[in-house]
Amino acid sequence: RPKRDCGWVMAPLKTKGDLAELKVATDLLERGYRIALPYGEDNDFDLILIRDESLERVQVKYTESDGAVILVRCKSASLTNGKVRKYKRYTRETIDWLAVYDKTSDRCYYLPALELGSGRDMVSLRLTPARNNQRLRIRFAADYVSPDIVRPEMEPAGFEPATSSVQATRSTN
Repeated sequence: RPKRDCGWVMAPLKTKGDLAELKVATDLLERGYRIALPYGEDNDFDLILIRDESLERVQVKYTESDGAVILVRCKSASLTNGKVRKYKRYTRETIDWLAVYDKTSDRCYYLPALELGSGRDMVSLRLTPARNNQRLRIRFAADYVSPDIVRPEMEPAGFEPATSSVQATRSTN
């Protein structure tokens, strides 16, 4: 059901998206970054991270994990009359970061667009170790808590997931 706030009726998905944008913006400001907000709704990104003198495009997503895995949607749908007209997959040509706010862990995570390859539907970030103890080809959420971590050696998702050379640089937590 839509929530009624100050006389306006807000769609639940819009409300969740707005919350995620505020959480990510707050997280970035607390880290000492400056941010800017683009005007309008027709951009591929929700906010701009200002790092030194460079501008980085950030697309923000909201999710509620199951406590073990965060599923990050890497696309958005264009609607016409309530029906999906087309999907837009995010790539490094359209954004620099895919930031996700996970309500369950109440944390923000930052996936560099380089890892999105030419576009994909979903990326999984693990909050807990896999039950089969697999560590290769796993993206651990703890490695994505900051936009300060640069992983140029990470292969794009959808082509080859993270390999043991990347695992060696990741935390053991």
